[in-house]
Parts: sequence; structure tokens; C-alpha cells
Amino acid sequence: TTTPATAFIPTKRTYTVEEIAIMLGIGKSKAYALVKEGHFRFVRIGATIRVSKQSFDEWLDSQEF
Repeated sequence: TTTPATAFIPTKRTYTVEEIAIMLGIGKSKAYALVKEGHFRFVRIGATIRVSKQSFDEWLDSQEF
């Protein structure tokens, strides 16, 4: 059942650098370095960096494990 409070919950389209660090099991400084190296598209909102979920997911899928 949809209620007014849950009628519109947008799909997450960005990750924070902290979320990327957690998902990859790396430190925040390494995650910031990956962003700075240009591995993902991102936007800066004030002092906060938001990484494109799509570009991160594509990068992760292209990595060999």
C-alpha cells in the first residue's frame, strides 16, 4: 500500500565517497583518490562530492577480480 509519505521515493542516483569506501572495503582517502583520478563522474555540491551511481557501477563491473 502506498501512503502519501511513501508515494514518491526516488531511486538513488548517487553515492557519497564514504559509501564507495565502505562498498569497496577501502579507506576514505583511497576512495577520494579514485574520484580525483577520474574513475567516476561526480558533482560537487558545496563541500560534498556525489558520485554518479551509474558511472561507479560501470567502473566496478569493468574491474577484474
